[in-house]
Amino acid sequence: MRFVSNVLTSLWIGGLLALGYVAAPAAFSVLQAHDPAGGRALAGELFGVTLIRAQHYLLGAGVLQAVLLNVRAALGPRPREFKVQLAVLLLMIGLTGYAAFVIAPKIDAIRIAANGPIAALADGNPAKAEFGRLHGWSNGLMALTLIGAMSLMWFDRRE
Repeated sequence: MRFVSNVLTSLWIGGLLALGYVAAPAAFSVLQAHDPAGGRALAGELFGVTLIRAQHYLLGAGVLQAVLLNVRAALGPRPREFKVQLAVLLLMIGLTGYAAFVIAPKIDAIRIAANGPIAALADGNPAKAEFGRLHGWSNGLMALTLIGAMSLMWFDRRE
């Protein structure tokens, strides 16, 4: 069970890093180079769909990790810092769920209502400002989740 938990945590860390530091920059650079006018908007849509799908898998992995952690605690020996690990895991699930089910739909609604690329909106446009704010929150929640996953690895290494 501990091994499976470590694999799931590793996938969470690797998935977030791959999305944020590989997939997003690659999608934006390739699509913008191919189509300077619409490439950025298309890359945003592509990455948005990719992120949502990944978040659904990560939520499933998080729930499985929580179950495994509780089973490990019930069967013994109880993991060190069990309550802290469970709290971190539940926080990661909550942050990912909030990003997937609250922030992402709002971003999509702004994108659809804009009737074109967000970048084409005037700088003072409230929709553009809200899009930027939500995008920042999404990035921040992803970073906090990544820190949480790394802390779970750290806790496990101390076992």
